[in-house]
Amino acid sequence: MINVPKILLIYTGGTIGMRRDYPSGSLKPFDFQKVLDEIPELRLLQCDIEHCAIARPIDSSDMHPQVWIEIVEIIDQKYHSYDGFVILHGSDTMSYTASALSFLLQHLDKAVILTGSQLPIGDLRTDAKENLITAIQIASLTTNGKPSIREVCLYFEYKLYRGNRTTKISAEQFEAFDSPNYPPLITSGVHLEVQTDILLKNMGQLPFKSYKSMECSVGILKLFPGITKDFVEAVLLKSDLKGVVLESFGSGNTTTSNWFIDLLEDMVNKGFPIVNVTQCSGGEVSMGVYGTSVELKRIGIISGKDITTEAAITKLMFLLANDPGDYQHLKLKFEESIAGEIS
Repeated sequence: MINVPKILLIYTGGTIGMRRDYPSGSLKPFDFQKVLDEIPELRLLQCDIEHCAIARPIDSSDMHPQVWIEIVEIIDQKYHSYDGFVILHGSDTMSYTASALSFLLQHLDKAVILTGSQLPIGDLRTDAKENLITAIQIASLTTNGKPSIREVCLYFEYKLYRGNRTTKISAEQFEAFDSPNYPPLITSGVHLEVQTDILLKNMGQLPFKSYKSMECSVGILKLFPGITKDFVEAVLLKSDLKGVVLESFGSGNTTTSNWFIDLLEDMVNKGFPIVNVTQCSGGEVSMGVYGTSVELKRIGIISGKDITTEAAITKLMFLLANDPGDYQHLKLKFEESIAGEIS
């Protein structure tokens, strides 16, 4: 008897798990007990497919770190019983979840792939079937008898991306995601074109490890022309935050107003982590290149390099909860790659 890969579908909610009730026009949850009846093409895949769901499936707009931990617990409990995992997720916060899971699930030796859809599974022009079928197929891929993909990924519209490199770019197009600073790991056409040289490689040197805590008391401060001292102080001083991701201009530039630099320096001196990321859709922070970022480098602001905002905020949550240390320790850890999230 030929052993075939076992894949576990984990349903969290979202459009891909809905089908339209045509008399009323409303969307209703899809019964995954009947998944093979709805998508008979799945029978053509050379793998065994089982499924489960989180305790209370949600719209992805309600996603919360507690749900990330619930997903981690499912994978942790069933890790050695399956050869790959496919997580069905709403698209709105999928990049946040993919980023978080890449830090919470480390040294993977099998695939964890998030996917979803822009249209419900029963719609005539739905993208759900292709996304689901190909995500399962990719999770089943093997090389020399072992899973080919060994990281947290996101599959959408013919492309498999490293999960912590993605961002949602469209609420209407089927091509809803992009990975501006890292190429697709797989492109799906007539054949699956696997870019083996850019895959994250564990190769079994380190055992799988899961983490089950995140620090939620963090925030994002997006700069804009005319930002006021009162506003920045309200974010940094009048809250219980334990860290902030600062979305700056261009390659990491900010206003050079004395009040702004002095405030940031005071926070850094208190051990309050501030991570500098760019507002641009692509590129990276390179503090010190322009005069408007020299002071940020001097006072010790953490460089996010080419990390996405989604990965930056979840990485900060992860480090504060699991490896905080003092400011310099956290700065060092943040500026190092944990799961391929920075170059």
